[in-house]
Order: sequence, then C-alpha cells, then structure tokens
Amino acid sequence: MNLVVITYATYTIVSLAVTFWVARVLHRTGARFLVDVMNGDTDLAEAVNHLLVIGFWLVNAGFVALALRIDVPVDDARVAIEELAMKLGRVLLVLGAMHFANLIALNKIRRSRHKEQQAGVPPVAFDAAQLA
Repeated sequence: MNLVVITYATYTIVSLAVTFWVARVLHRTGARFLVDVMNGDTDLAEAVNHLLVIGFWLVNAGFVALALRIDVPVDDARVAIEELAMKLGRVLLVLGAMHFANLIALNKIRRSRHKEQQAGVPPVAFDAAQLA
C-alpha cells in the first residue's frame, strides 16, 4: 500500500473517531445546559440534543469527505505526517468552531427566555390554526 492510501485511511479513521467522541461528550454533558435553555422541558431538550448531534455528525463527516484530497506528492513519511497533521488540524478547528457557534446560539436563546421570565411576559402559545 502506498503512503497516500495510508494517509487517507488514517485521516478518515482518526477524523471520524474524534467526531464521534466529541459528539458523545457534547450530547452527554450538554443535556443539562439544554434543559436550562428549554425552560426545564426535558423532552424538548433531549430532542434538540439529538438533532444537534445529527447535524454535528453530518457537517463534520461532510467536511472530512470534502477535505480528503491530498494535492502534494507524498513521497516519504515526513510529507504524509505533515499532510495528516494539517488535515486533522482543520477537522479539529471545524469541530471547535461548530461547538462555539452552538453555544453562542443556545446562550442567546437562554438569555431571551430568562429576560421574558423576569419581565413576566408569558411565552407565545402555539396555534396550529395559524399554519393552515
């Protein structure tokens, strides 16, 4: 097997393994935060948590697939390791950026709900008739 194929395989396996691990950690540790964001509605928090994990997986797996190509000749182990490090670094940066973007968005939701509660504004009721 040549070094390019080994680099591709290593990149794919490590990237997806890190994505899986991060998704599990965020799902487990973010549950309590989401319950607070959703005003104690544990069912809604769990549903949002699952949707966030699915979106996280899809975006990161897509990024890993799109970034697979190596544009430089891989003639020795040094080049293979450097390319692998660059690719894994990009994956880690995307994972971190997605995590912070989610935290910022959820924190804005949380703040607006807490402001509504403090102001005594009742939440808007869902009216299915308006959708028809």
